[in-house]
Amino acid sequence: MNFYAPASAAASIELSERASQEAYRAPVLVRELTAGDREQLLAHFLALGDDDRLLRFGQAAPDHVIENYVRSIDFSRDKVFGVFDHELDLVGVGHLAYLPADGDGRTAELGVSVLERSRGMGVGSKLFERAAIHGRNSRVTTLYMYCLSRNTTMMHIAKKAGMKIEYAYGSADAYLTLPPADQASIISEMLQEQAAVFDYAIKRQARNTARIIEAMVPAEALA
Repeated sequence: MNFYAPASAAASIELSERASQEAYRAPVLVRELTAGDREQLLAHFLALGDDDRLLRFGQAAPDHVIENYVRSIDFSRDKVFGVFDHELDLVGVGHLAYLPADGDGRTAELGVSVLERSRGMGVGSKLFERAAIHGRNSRVTTLYMYCLSRNTTMMHIAKKAGMKIEYAYGSADAYLTLPPADQASIISEMLQEQAAVFDYAIKRQARNTARIIEAMVPAEALA
């Protein structure tokens, strides 16, 4: 197989810019994460600024607290979903944690975080939608979110989804009753996951190819 390097550094930059533009036009796809993605999860949360950490966790979260949180995630019990950009950076995360069953009801709590550079693209909404349909398909009857009332993005998502919101002392508890699973919801989640897995594989191949091309470009051409 032959690889052809760009004729100049300008061509390489043009390809990079074109990829970025395509990434912003691409649909937001959500993939279920596994324990193998733990290091990327840690990098995602550590990339959040102090204010974003406060909004995500409801309290100040220094690095060691985040590290302990990520290490303690049980992927066999909870579900974690992620959105990757064209460089395979984890730009959005949704953590669906199942709470102890209460009679016939089952509740799951959702926490969502999106890196600043990827906001305004619907990442948070897609993570919410994926978590909701998975909760529905796993017999969750109530989806719960806790957030500070000044977290306008999550409050907007909650209201848009029709969640019942209770305010108290600067924070808010939001609840959404989920309908039982049906064939449509099960197939819909399966297709979403398949699309996200395929998209991730394509992005990984494109990244690896780009690295090979960059390695073949003479250093003086990049100067």
